[in-house]
Amino acid sequence: MSAATSTPKNAANATGTLERRRVPVRRRLQRGSAPWLLLAPGLVTLAVLLLWPLVRVLNLSIQDYRLRNLIRGDSNYTGLTNYREILSDPFLWGTVLPNTVGFAIVCVVLTMVVGIVVALFLNSLGTWWRSICTTAIMVAWAVPAITGTYVFVWLFDPLNGLVASTLDQLGIMEAGSWNWFANRWAFYAIATANVVYHGFPFIAVTVLAGLGTVPKELYEAAALDGAGPLSRFRSVTIPGIRPILAVCIILSTIWDFKVFTQIYLMPGGNGTNRDVMNLGVWSYSESFAQGLYGRGSAIAVLLTLLLLVISVIYMRSLMKEDEL
Repeated sequence: MSAATSTPKNAANATGTLERRRVPVRRRLQRGSAPWLLLAPGLVTLAVLLLWPLVRVLNLSIQDYRLRNLIRGDSNYTGLTNYREILSDPFLWGTVLPNTVGFAIVCVVLTMVVGIVVALFLNSLGTWWRSICTTAIMVAWAVPAITGTYVFVWLFDPLNGLVASTLDQLGIMEAGSWNWFANRWAFYAIATANVVYHGFPFIAVTVLAGLGTVPKELYEAAALDGAGPLSRFRSVTIPGIRPILAVCIILSTIWDFKVFTQIYLMPGGNGTNRDVMNLGVWSYSESFAQGLYGRGSAIAVLLTLLLLVISVIYMRSLMKEDEL
């Protein structure tokens, strides 16, 4: 009789234990799904605005897609033909890729250097002057890229530009005797000044915010140990703002590799001077000027892959440094 009564009790206890176990599991699932529910609107928006266009570009890149295909609405898949033609084109390796990579590296380095120097200067000012100077440099960042580019085009106009007029008045060079935009190096020097001018305010303000998080006690301790300003910057400031610098470098790299407006709007940058083409302008020119949408899409895919490779390599190097 006791064995018979104990069996239902044991079964009831086992059932209660399972129910108690299910409750924490259900709670964990609810807690785990809550962040995804909050992120869902943003993820859906990214999928619509970024993922679908990327899939569309990938689809076009494996087609010989031209204006006639766009009008008819049909497809002409050719596999990896576009990629083979682009990668075997000497124009890519001799002109476009050096322009893109070299220009981006110089812009990232100069933008970071100028931004950090300006941030250190702002950090040394009082609250009132810091606010005024920060507002002043943010004006440069607020100016649209189109407007800023036309300002630089006017500054270096070969005949009536401010630089040409000034050099003419100083007797160094006669106005109109040399076209800045026809020379590959001069063209990209102007484009670099334009990009750095519009990019350093973001770096400066971001780094300035990071400098406020570095404890002042570390600077005082370093000064007591006899460290000079340069040593304090290298051993205290840089480690303290390293995550912020990493984000700034990655963002600057992405922005500067895919620069389009600052190149396209300059004289000769729209494809008429092939010596100054970068990947972005080449992709646009092949797609909309030549009507080779498949080839232009393949160039855009290669640019995206280049950015991904650079970002992944840089992030892995940062993670290895943190592990050390």
